[in-house]
Amino acid sequence: MNLAIIPARSGSKGLVDKNIRNLNGKPLMEYSIKAAIKSGCFDEVMVSTDSEKYADIAISCGAKVPFLRSSENSSDRASSWGVVREVLNGYREQGIQFDMVTLLQPTSPLRTAADIINAYEIFKEKQARSVISVCEMETSPLLCNTLREDNCLEGFISPEIRDKRRQDLPQYYRLNGAIYICRVNYSDMQFELYGKDSYAYIMSPQKSVDIDTEFDFFLAEQIIKCYSYNG
Repeated sequence: MNLAIIPARSGSKGLVDKNIRNLNGKPLMEYSIKAAIKSGCFDEVMVSTDSEKYADIAISCGAKVPFLRSSENSSDRASSWGVVREVLNGYREQGIQFDMVTLLQPTSPLRTAADIINAYEIFKEKQARSVISVCEMETSPLLCNTLREDNCLEGFISPEIRDKRRQDLPQYYRLNGAIYICRVNYSDMQFELYGKDSYAYIMSPQKSVDIDTEFDFFLAEQIIKCYSYNG
């Protein structure tokens, strides 16, 4: 059995009520809920939240909220995987266990049902323990560095790459936070994310907007409008 978890706590400090804020006329979390349901990959699509208000919105969008998140896992210090463990244990107390779990952050609204399906195809083809979404980095880390206190640029770029064209540098990728698929091991509740049986699902930078600021909201909304996004 496959479970999709969409973590949506109510205590966002940067953008208040970010996870239910309207993005092009829909609550932010609705994009992830609808994409998960449309993919057909899951036996259950649930939202983990500490808020009755959020729970009502999630249910109206088609998700399940069988229990609310504990206060321990509702602070800004709580980890996503602590939330996943709590959800799996909550279902197990109800006599339900899952073979696989997928974490879908609501702050990645441009991830589509097709992305989820394609990531699962990699998961099955590779017989993976985990598949995680990434995208190309906009700037190579080889062109980045810290600055000295006086802002001097001596040694900022290593001599090995100083005269190379940007297109000749190796392509780097970053985690984009959109999709985390993992096998569930109830014996230790540990999730192998970056081991030898872990694989990347590559998404476009366009779909990899991770909403954390007002500008991120603006950018995501423009992408939705310009590309007739429909999940």
